[in-house]
Amino acid sequence: MSLPIHRPRGPVMIDVVGTVLTNDERERLLDPLVGGVILFARNFIGSDELCALTSEIRALRDPALIVAVDHEGGRVQRFRSEGFTRLPSMRSLGALWEQDHLGALEAAQATGFVLAAELRVHGVDLSFAPVLDLDYGVCSAIGSRAFHRDPQTVAALAQALVAGMAWAGMGAVGKHFPGHGWVEADSHHAVPLDERDFATVWEEDIAPYRHRLGRQLAGVMPAHVIYPRADPSAEPQPAGFSAFWLKEVLRDRLGFKGVIFSDDLNMEGARVAGDIVGRAKAAYGAGCDMLLVCNRPDLVAELLDRWAPIPDRDKLARLAAIVPATPAPPWLTDPFALELHAAYVHARERVAAIPDDSGSTPSMTAATIGEQRTERLPRNG
Repeated sequence: MSLPIHRPRGPVMIDVVGTVLTNDERERLLDPLVGGVILFARNFIGSDELCALTSEIRALRDPALIVAVDHEGGRVQRFRSEGFTRLPSMRSLGALWEQDHLGALEAAQATGFVLAAELRVHGVDLSFAPVLDLDYGVCSAIGSRAFHRDPQTVAALAQALVAGMAWAGMGAVGKHFPGHGWVEADSHHAVPLDERDFATVWEEDIAPYRHRLGRQLAGVMPAHVIYPRADPSAEPQPAGFSAFWLKEVLRDRLGFKGVIFSDDLNMEGARVAGDIVGRAKAAYGAGCDMLLVCNRPDLVAELLDRWAPIPDRDKLARLAAIVPATPAPPWLTDPFALELHAAYVHARERVAAIPDDSGSTPSMTAATIGEQRTERLPRNG
């Protein structure tokens, strides 16, 4: 294999079609605008194949591209078989909290550790988890992905989960700032409007970010939701395109210093910002450090051809800080070594004992949570 190409990470995170890179995908991943890869269930058929795929991605460039995945537990768990434990929904942890606070915190920490350890040993740097949205019982896009209705309970359980992830050397990405749980509409397929005022959103949905948990997050992902009564801008935009939410509230008022990831710019909730280049410019200018474009290689090609952002040292530094800075310990070097690690075995047993609370969950299709069909398109398509 040839030596990796030395090239700073760019601000765009894209996906790939299958379990092996195509020549076109290798070339696209070398584009200076690309800085990461997000994986989906279609990229996984087994432990060995996933390790090979992430190894090939990481070997392309120096510094290596960031490899990420939506792997929360419950319905949003991309890898579910060989080498991966079935993780509970976050609502299951919230239900356990109602019975046993300490037991729920222990279960959340074990879940975070298993989640992160299994991903890291397969070459994945980052999971976009946990969901910090409140469970108002109305949003099908969130549903059982939320821990609880009470913001302090959400903060406590999320902090335990984040601690477990950190134990395995993985940073956590809280989402969807400032909150997606109150709206009924799903931003994958609509442009949700949250008509509450700022004080209400601040006291309720932003409370987990105001908690000390907010200082422990490595990243935050904003919602494709418009808050017309809370955002004082002349023309309020979805939070991921709003300098008010990202710069004034998240950076200045809350003091967040980590990476801001856009949600998928291909979602319906993002289309108010224009075409793919318009969306990228709007999100980047509002304060996002890395932009996700998923399930549309044609739009990725258009973006890489037409967008030429000015490199930002602060954004580059934040991206560099989100990946592990030290080599993995021996027990995270391969899946077999992890299976023999006593702390992992104990945590996995604890996770297996968590009662399932998925029965009361509203139905969601795979597309609802981002697993859309991706087609191979001609290079000039």
